[in-house]
Amino acid sequence: MNIDLNLIFPEIFLSLSIMSLLMIGVFKKNSSNLIFNLSILTLFILAALILNLSSVNKILIFNNSYVIDDVANFMKILTAISAIFVLSISTDFLKSLKIYQIEYPILILCSILGMMVMISSNDLIVFYIGLELQSLALYVLAAFNRDNVLSSESGLKYFVLSALSSGLLLYGCSLIYGFTGSTNFNEIANNTNQVPYGLTFGIVFILVGLAFKISAVPFHMWAPDVYQGSPTSVTLFFALVPKIAATCVFIRFLYVPFVNMIEQWQMIIIFISIASMIFGAIAAIGQKNLKRLIAYSSIGHMGYSLAGIATGSSEGAQSTIIYITIYVIMNLALFCCLFMLKRNNEYFENIEDLSGLSKNHPILSLSLLIILFSLAGIPPLAGFFAKFYIFMAVIEQSMFFLAIIGLLSTVVAAFYYLRIIKIIYFDPSKEKYDSNHSLGLRISLIVSTIFLVFYFTYPNSLLGIISKINII
Repeated sequence: MNIDLNLIFPEIFLSLSIMSLLMIGVFKKNSSNLIFNLSILTLFILAALILNLSSVNKILIFNNSYVIDDVANFMKILTAISAIFVLSISTDFLKSLKIYQIEYPILILCSILGMMVMISSNDLIVFYIGLELQSLALYVLAAFNRDNVLSSESGLKYFVLSALSSGLLLYGCSLIYGFTGSTNFNEIANNTNQVPYGLTFGIVFILVGLAFKISAVPFHMWAPDVYQGSPTSVTLFFALVPKIAATCVFIRFLYVPFVNMIEQWQMIIIFISIASMIFGAIAAIGQKNLKRLIAYSSIGHMGYSLAGIATGSSEGAQSTIIYITIYVIMNLALFCCLFMLKRNNEYFENIEDLSGLSKNHPILSLSLLIILFSLAGIPPLAGFFAKFYIFMAVIEQSMFFLAIIGLLSTVVAAFYYLRIIKIIYFDPSKEKYDSNHSLGLRISLIVSTIFLVFYFTYPNSLLGIISKINII
């Protein structure tokens, strides 16, 4: 089996970097700052190595169990860039909680490695290995602030529920292997006509596990508690990066081995999509904590991304990739604002803490206004185009009911975004927040906000890149 190692050089480089950073951190005292900087540099190099593979056509390696193609390269680059921003903007926060330790960036890199394996998996076993490598790091990150009871509780909740979902997913994999005699996606696709009913059970169990990973209804129960209890920097990572890998796996799992069984899985995805959109819109209305509100908002946004997958078309999958890209940028900007709510080395995360923010912090308030309008899908901001592409793909497949539900839930969701804007601009002001923020935090907020505002000037830029990606 002759394999060009250049094809998996990004994964090899990341693995070696993790081991090297761990050894440097152990043998060199007070090396937290060095490890953080080297981790960010590692991610930059990783993104460059993946970009170098963008000219490579679709190639299957390791007995067709690992795929290198345009979808994998795009999602891996998005994952690496998201992680760079996560590490860049969370340093001050980690220092304030006294958890600025070498293990933090190394755990994030381990999780990224698992996500890269998930994204390129073309085999159930390879996919499961990647999933568990990602999840093991996330369990530790959720409970990273050991001195905080909420953080320990969120880590335990996530571990127990994630272990349950992994068990169900593994059972689904065993059913599919039992009925088709293979774990390879391409070989499964050739055997789907043999036992369609047995395979349907396997698909359902695997979709349960995947829905848990993206916190889609009815497998969302962990998200609000884990988002609120985890350190805000970990919540940021949870809200962005694992969603990218899980969305890619959703597309690859449904569009490669089971593309001929769309009748069996389409209604399941439609139900999860509708339930997530409605629940995410309604449950967020009564929230008082910003991180819990972001959790419910995330549930709703995952419903929109699943609507694109539910179409079963290449255009639908492309619209989902566009949606998840813009979703990542919007949430990154929102968390940047959250990190700026600091006073006397204490961070605030309740909605009432935003009261009258515009009077003391006009620029921060304007950024929040843009971000919240974009999350609500108000034109001409980037969030509007994300939803527009999804609804266009859904309508093209004559799935009008799904489109109507999506539009109605968008209107409902706009209420709690507008309520926050009302609190920022019309409620009495509170004590001024600190303004000595890190350069990384300022740059991240500026770049992401500018993208949201000016995306409409050339809306086909992202569409042009993703339309070249061969999904099916």
